Amino acid sequence: MATSRDVARLAGVSQATVSRALSNGKVSAATRKKILEAAASVGYVPNLGARAMKTGRVDTIGVVVADLTNPFYPEILDALTEYLDRAGQKVTLWNSDGPGNDAALEAINAGSIDGVIFTTVVEASAPLRAALAKNSPVVLINRVVETLQCDQVVSDNAVGGGTVADYFLANGHTKIAMLGGPSSASTARDRTRGFAERLREAGVPLRAEWTVEGTTFSHDYGYAAASKILASADRPTAIFCSNDLIAFGALDAARAADVAVPEELWVVGYDDIAMGAWPAFDLTTMHQPTRTMAEAGAEALLERIENPNAPYKTLTFRSHLVQRGSTAATPPTASTPPRTDDTPRHDDDGAPVFSYGG
Repeated sequence: MATSRDVARLAGVSQATVSRALSNGKVSAATRKKILEAAASVGYVPNLGARAMKTGRVDTIGVVVADLTNPFYPEILDALTEYLDRAGQKVTLWNSDGPGNDAALEAINAGSIDGVIFTTVVEASAPLRAALAKNSPVVLINRVVETLQCDQVVSDNAVGGGTVADYFLANGHTKIAMLGGPSSASTARDRTRGFAERLREAGVPLRAEWTVEGTTFSHDYGYAAASKILASADRPTAIFCSNDLIAFGALDAARAADVAVPEELWVVGYDDIAMGAWPAFDLTTMHQPTRTMAEAGAEALLERIENPNAPYKTLTFRSHLVQRGSTAATPPTASTPPRTDDTPRHDDDGAPVFSYGG
């Protein structure tokens, strides 16, 4: 049976380095890769029980999700699990909307995971409260809860909403509707806020009858809300939807109402899930760097496990407009809302900014 000594000999490193690499200690990425390849070559299988007793870690990460019917979340999960697998971590997945919620609470309370990644969360989330009560390493991806002391990874949703407003205004639209998402979700709040603020600055405030706050990010909601708006004799010429599924519903509502897209109505979504590029939708949307955000979140959690006393950080990524057939003009160079000293800034290449907290 292969031992860690065999791995060390093949990789040309010490046993201590092998141990650090296989327990996610501090080694370079190149060294970790060399050791993992050597371990696979000799068929080395670590004694997880012994390692857990020695390190207090089980090399298992919990991932809490909701609404897996939304393709955005499987795309995040694919990137997360791929990254964590490369790092030698097992993944336990729970759906916080179903019976998996209780299983997540049990695992967190039992200490059978080393840390938790939440891909969709509100401050009142029971698993989140349990994780924080246990002082478990926690990372939020795609959501921000400003009152929490934990690492968080997001895109700049308010600036993204403002970019869509710029796009509509630059192309002559003044009759504009907004199909927002649940107010409990920071993504929905920020997208609506950035969009509405930009329109208000331009003297084209959103009309109340064309502004809807949804309870879900779903196709059904988008279809129902858009159908009601488009049934009026006075209807908008452009609709911004808080995510792509809502936009798909709005597109289907336009077809059902015999409203031509993009000739009579422009529709823009948010996220840029793969389905948006399908010919049936051909959706103009704000692209989030989903894979990059997921990998950054996984890396942040592993760093937090290794160094629990490091300052907390928020990583904010740039999004950009992807124009397709649901609109009819080339996107302008988008401006961004006036910035304050507290507003996240981005490098030109979209690299995240690190904002440190307590």
